[in-house]
Amino acid sequence: MRDSFIDREAEMDDDDELDQEEFDEDTGEVRRKADKPNKPPKDFDDSSEEEDDDDDEEAAKIREGFIVDDEEEDEEEEQADGSMVLVKKRKKKRRRSNREDEEEEGLDEDDLDLVLENTGHEIDRSSQSKFKRLKRGREDAEKRRRQHSRDLEEIFSDEEDAPGEPDDDDEGLDNRRGGENEFEDFIEEDEMSEDERGGGGSDDDMQMVRRRRRESNQHQGSYAPQRLGLREGAISDMHDIFGRGDEYDFALVTEDDPEQEEESREKELELKDVFEPSELAERMLTDEDNVIRQTDEPERFQLARRPFAHLKIGERELEEETEWISKFVLAKKNLPPHQEEPLMKTIRSVLEFIVIEQMEVPFIYQHRKDYLIHTERVPTRRHNDGETGYEIEATKLLTQDDLWEILELDLKFRAFLDKCRAYERTYSNLKIVTDTSDDMEAETGLQRTETIEQIQDLHDYIHFRYHSQLKDMAITNGEGRGNGYRRPGSSKTIYERIRNGKVYGMVRAFGLSAAQFAMNVRFDQKREYAEDPHNYPHAISDQYIDDPEFPTGESVLQAAKLMLAEELFTNPTLRRSMRDKWFTRGTIHVNVTEKGVRQIDEQHQYYSIAVHPAMYLRMMKAEQEGYVNVDVNLESEDKFTRRLYEYMTSENVSDIAESWNKERKEVVDMAMGKFKLMFQKAIKDELRTACEDSIAADCRRSYLKKLDQAPYKPKALKLGEIPRVFAFSNGYGERGRDAIVGVFRDEDGRLLETVKFTDLKDDTSRTNFIEVLNRRKPDVIAVAGFSVQTHKLVEEIRGIVEEEDINVVGDEVDDRSPTEVMLVNDEVARLYQNSDRAALDHPELPPLSRYCVALAKYVQNPLLEYAALGKDIVSIAFHPAQQLLPEHKLQKALETAMVDMVNLVGVDLNEAASKPYVANLLQYVCGFGPRKAVSVMKVVQANGGRVSSRLELLGDRDRGFLPVVGPMVFINCASFLIIPHDPADRNSDYLDNTRVHPEDYDLGRKMAADALDIDEEDVATMVTEGGAGAVINELINGQDEKVNELSLEDYAEELERNFNQKKRATLETIRAELQHAYEELRNKYQKLSTDEIFTMLTGETKETLAAGMVVPVAIRRVTDRYCAVRLACGIDGNVSLDEMHDGSSHFLPTNFYHVGQTVQARIEKLNEETFFSELSFREDKIRNPLVKRIEFLPDEWDDVREERDKARLSVVNQEQTRTARVIKHPLFKPYNSRQAQEFLAGQSRGDAIIRPSSNGPDHIAVTWKVSDGIYQHIDVLELDKDNEFTVGKTLKVSGKFSYSDLDELIVTHVKAMAKKVDELSHHSKFIQGTKAEAEKWLEKYCEANPKRSMYGFCFDTQRPGYFHLLYKAGANARIGSWPVKIIPHAFQLRDTPFPDVMTLCNGFKTMFHHNSQKSRSRI
Repeated sequence: MRDSFIDREAEMDDDDELDQEEFDEDTGEVRRKADKPNKPPKDFDDSSEEEDDDDDEEAAKIREGFIVDDEEEDEEEEQADGSMVLVKKRKKKRRRSNREDEEEEGLDEDDLDLVLENTGHEIDRSSQSKFKRLKRGREDAEKRRRQHSRDLEEIFSDEEDAPGEPDDDDEGLDNRRGGENEFEDFIEEDEMSEDERGGGGSDDDMQMVRRRRRESNQHQGSYAPQRLGLREGAISDMHDIFGRGDEYDFALVTEDDPEQEEESREKELELKDVFEPSELAERMLTDEDNVIRQTDEPERFQLARRPFAHLKIGERELEEETEWISKFVLAKKNLPPHQEEPLMKTIRSVLEFIVIEQMEVPFIYQHRKDYLIHTERVPTRRHNDGETGYEIEATKLLTQDDLWEILELDLKFRAFLDKCRAYERTYSNLKIVTDTSDDMEAETGLQRTETIEQIQDLHDYIHFRYHSQLKDMAITNGEGRGNGYRRPGSSKTIYERIRNGKVYGMVRAFGLSAAQFAMNVRFDQKREYAEDPHNYPHAISDQYIDDPEFPTGESVLQAAKLMLAEELFTNPTLRRSMRDKWFTRGTIHVNVTEKGVRQIDEQHQYYSIAVHPAMYLRMMKAEQEGYVNVDVNLESEDKFTRRLYEYMTSENVSDIAESWNKERKEVVDMAMGKFKLMFQKAIKDELRTACEDSIAADCRRSYLKKLDQAPYKPKALKLGEIPRVFAFSNGYGERGRDAIVGVFRDEDGRLLETVKFTDLKDDTSRTNFIEVLNRRKPDVIAVAGFSVQTHKLVEEIRGIVEEEDINVVGDEVDDRSPTEVMLVNDEVARLYQNSDRAALDHPELPPLSRYCVALAKYVQNPLLEYAALGKDIVSIAFHPAQQLLPEHKLQKALETAMVDMVNLVGVDLNEAASKPYVANLLQYVCGFGPRKAVSVMKVVQANGGRVSSRLELLGDRDRGFLPVVGPMVFINCASFLIIPHDPADRNSDYLDNTRVHPEDYDLGRKMAADALDIDEEDVATMVTEGGAGAVINELINGQDEKVNELSLEDYAEELERNFNQKKRATLETIRAELQHAYEELRNKYQKLSTDEIFTMLTGETKETLAAGMVVPVAIRRVTDRYCAVRLACGIDGNVSLDEMHDGSSHFLPTNFYHVGQTVQARIEKLNEETFFSELSFREDKIRNPLVKRIEFLPDEWDDVREERDKARLSVVNQEQTRTARVIKHPLFKPYNSRQAQEFLAGQSRGDAIIRPSSNGPDHIAVTWKVSDGIYQHIDVLELDKDNEFTVGKTLKVSGKFSYSDLDELIVTHVKAMAKKVDELSHHSKFIQGTKAEAEKWLEKYCEANPKRSMYGFCFDTQRPGYFHLLYKAGANARIGSWPVKIIPHAFQLRDTPFPDVMTLCNGFKTMFHHNSQKSRSRI
């Protein structure tokens, strides 16, 4: 009975939860709810107490005048098997009342009979509806009080609603109140007759009919007289007699008004009510994102400083930061001593700009450049009169890369300062509760800290020494758990118990404290001496026995040594000294593991591990994958340890002193072991970070080089102008399959034409090709593709252009030049062609045409194409080792490069407002970010979609313009937003179209007036008549060369003398901009080099393909004199007759080689420009391929160890070869376990191979794929073998499964287990991912549903063939794990087999329930 009940429930439920359990919030233990006096038999759990309590509470509220909106009712629902299950429902009173009012508007049969009787009318019953009214009587009172037991299913119930929570799903429920009056227990339902249903109406049809009837009743105030057989006006007479029933509507409305008003006051629907938090975060629509948009501070600063938002940097902190950062910067720069102080002043100025004035790096570099340059007067002697003269010598102290580094160091200093202040707070509070005056480490340690590691040492120290006091403080301040009460002796560490007990006397008996030993090590000489006690250690230790924890002298001595070693390890002074030793004298050793010995050969990526950034990261990756162990050891560690012994031991000569010195040395060894573990990890992490930073910097420089190129410039255009581009590609260039596709894009970015040709050698295609080129007249023809055939296409097009004399015409008729045909970098186009962005931009084009569109865009403006990639930029190769970097670090490095270049080029704000393609650049503008960029665009559109001046960005109340940015962001971004100058507009300012910042507009106007030699009165007149830009408009009207006559040096000296402003470089910028507004400062368009073209079309580099290498080639043609071949990368080659044999006579190539044959060949010559190679088939050359030489410094490579590993691997291979078997079966493969896994990697679940076993000749192994990356190796014992080479007649697995042949084993054992894996992995309780990810999912689930519990299954990657059954019984309970083993046709849980997942779940719940009962009984 019980089992059937469990099965039925399991079939009914979907998600298992704890519905009727209570949990201990601290331990997560499952507890039964308290029973009421009238409880059912003990085999059942009574769940009525909660309902009674709820009823009492609601009754109390009603008595006190509260309006109770919800009330619960117990209803019994009929299950599929006919049984009744008690279900608790909570309904809305108001909703129910409305439905009841609607029902009462209609007249049932009894009411209608009464009406007709009083009016004297009769009704024709035959004309009425054939619906029948069915009524079910009330349940017996005793039956209604009966409660169903809480069965095992409710331990992990699948109901979605927790106990006591409202059930909002009212569909299909009757609108009755349980237990309030005698009519409310009836269930009434109208049913149609069989005639009306047509004999077979579905449930959906019935529901539709009922719904229409209800709607009809709701919309009709009374029955139609015709349907009732009444005369006209009869209904009006009824209303006159009985009324319409709406006389008291005013009372009902008054009663409902407060509820309606309360509903109307409910908060408006927000985004977070509609979208998942992850979606909002991805779209940057969270509340935090809105704060970033609205805060007048550069977005990148807000994001970077988010963890330190609570820190306030004042004048004192700025001085500390300057000194702190200067040490790092000075260590990297080789400056003469006299420039060190100016560098510190420069760093101080930069920090003021970044920290105080909130200026981003591009702004500082372009508008505070004078503060980065150190000028000094250098004396020179004149030859004529012998007098001493002076020259101004300028030195650039900081580059733009240095500014980014200082910004990063500012964040590190904030982290350091945050830890320092946290220590100050902790120590200040500590001094209140305990006396620390004699603890000099804690008192003065902060003054000597310089790094984050050192301040962490202080934190570790006080938390070790004052652990109890700090814990009590946390509880007193309410930071701990519970009610502030701490049980005596609870949660004390062993070190606390030693320090507070008798055993600490034994620690003092060692005669030298940790602080004294640290002083000896710090000064590297013996200043403090150990004092020997009067007796032996084992004798003294008996005096400090402390029962029951330390009952013997030996345990006391061991505890004392443990305590003293920990005191040494946590001493900040000793840690600092030891850290210096390890970081200056540490050596790295790479030891190959067994896996590495088997798999690493000369061609492996981890073979040539040397210590430079990329290779060190590969070392770390190799260690993570189990190929090597990277150890960090201290140089001359034994010698250093002996030195430490001297600092710790006494100099006395006696047996007692010798005994004590022996114990002291053991303490030093214990401490050194702790230090070794600590500094090994620290050094490896420090090196990893440094190497990642180095590679990230290389990626930044590589990206800057790609970005630092202007649009392609034909001879007829000026630098920076956009060319007309015709882009072509033949894809992979396979004849008959890949056509030649082209697109034409004009200078305005319009796609005007797409073309397609089958083959340019075809006369029709060639004619059409020439026609379209002559008609469109492109400035450049761009070509790219995916194979070497693209190189041939370029040669064909160049030939056509030259033959047909297709030229680019300049401004003058005689200014002609041949249209250039060039190969274009396609790294962006390859990402674009199949992207969502391409599909959105050009849905009508095929992928190859979209590829050509991207090529044309790249030629016209590489910066825009790279910016449009967004986060996909990390897919482009900037460094061979960039995949070893964390993605966020690579993204950040690449972002800084884009920020620098975008602010060098500037962004036309009005163009960005109308072109999303250009708007991609806005997020990189100084002061902006992705959030602020979107906000800026929205406000610009709200202001009319166009900005006429930079000052308009701050808003204009008179003109009704909203502020686009705040003052601080405006200072950062203003000069990088271009507002094109309109000479016809009086209010248009030429300087808004330049790199001049609005703060320097007056300087620009003054320089223009001085260049034109206009006095102040004339300037005022011109401004009155022509606006603020009148003087500059006059200057740029053909007189801009006059600014070259100004002496900017005098200007700069006057500004610095009178206003204390350094503006020398700024004045130069103004002069340049007055002549050429936003002049193109990028380098010329970078054409691909030969090596880059070779790599793009073949995928090979000089490291992967070079002369001397042996490669496979496919023979394409065989003659008596040569063989034509093709390499796998597409390069064609030739093998001469002399390179086919060793000199034998009468050699015919056709006797040995044929078309389509693949053979090994050695590359003799390789021409990267023509993509052609010469090769050799000769065996003597193939046996001597090119060997990559690896250069190592002395003692860097252990040749002896390498030879030893090779010899060991050779022996292993020989053994494997000797024991290899051949079994006649289609699934047999002569593989080892690694090869088997590699073979099955691309197969499906359940696929298997049979292979030889290393366990002996009477064993075979079966490897089958459990899931991706999970393979189970089954050992099969063969019995009844005829001989050593045959398969046994009986095959036994795990000692209990027997099979007669291999086919039966595969089908009955392997395939059966694979089927069970499929069954469990497709169940709703299966959680995809690792065990850690599954545990994280359970944590999140129980955190969101604290009163529920959950369980699930996931793969056990460590034990193939097993699953983890993870469960969490409450929000605060620990996650438990039970192993589930897959066996043929069943799941095995705790040695109990279960045939399917349903019974497995029930079995788990049963076991869990029994375990919970046992736990409670023990308590």
